[in-house]
Amino acid sequence: MPIWILVSVAAATFQTVRFMLQKSLSAVKLSAAGATFARFAYSAPLVALLLALYLAASGRSLPALSPTFWGFVAVGGTAQILATVCVVALFKQRNFAVGITFKKTEVIQTALVGFLVLGEGISFGGLIAILLGLAAVLILSKTPGGTGKWWQHLTNRASMLGIGSGVLFAFSAVSYRGASLELGTLEPAFRAAVTLSAVTLFQMTTMGAWLFWRDRGELRAVWQTRRTGVFVGLTSMGGSFCWFWAFTLQNAAYVKAVGQVELILSLLASILFFKETITRREILGIALLGASILALIIAI
Repeated sequence: MPIWILVSVAAATFQTVRFMLQKSLSAVKLSAAGATFARFAYSAPLVALLLALYLAASGRSLPALSPTFWGFVAVGGTAQILATVCVVALFKQRNFAVGITFKKTEVIQTALVGFLVLGEGISFGGLIAILLGLAAVLILSKTPGGTGKWWQHLTNRASMLGIGSGVLFAFSAVSYRGASLELGTLEPAFRAAVTLSAVTLFQMTTMGAWLFWRDRGELRAVWQTRRTGVFVGLTSMGGSFCWFWAFTLQNAAYVKAVGQVELILSLLASILFFKETITRREILGIALLGASILALIIAI
């Protein structure tokens, strides 16, 4: 089995645990912005420290970081901040599994963004997968007990947050792949570490400055929840490193497609950990989106 598939599965596992922790934080003390910042605040120093230790032990130096590299870092980092805020806010609207499923429209959108930005094409089978995914989104867009035409439900708060996060995560994934490709022929794991360190430091600095300006109380709340926040940082670091590593090895859309194993993990978390109820309609939507991912994998 190719290593990028194993790394993608590991990334999805870390990410599921991290979103569970962020959901818990947002439900107790932190706003969506605070729960998002906790991820970067507790992961960026760890990533930078590990990279520095590796450079010192190996005697290597950082590669040249071009303006294009930093452009990809800025676009991807900003998009990921906004996407994560959307997902955490979405958890307040719908249950955990459906929130993650809305987020997972990023797979379909990553294929489109990858084509537009990096010229990475989509096969006919990939197009079929996109249509299946669209059908799943339409099913999931209807809130429990909602009435009216299907297109009216695409404009509710939960649907807009979910689909919006998918668009933003798609831009971040493609930007991260673009940044790692700018580092040339270095080994994939090293490229992933350098890119991840640059991105997380950018995110911690920019979001920290924004909260300091707009909501200093939220910064104190992030510190007060540090016992959980540290684990958010650790799982974020593990998941992000695996995602970045996989992006250096394979088309971002394919990496995200394999990462759909997160759907199964999030469903288990929703039922077993958060004790939430999954409706038959939501199960149908999740299953259909899972089928679209399987079709995309087969099309690779």
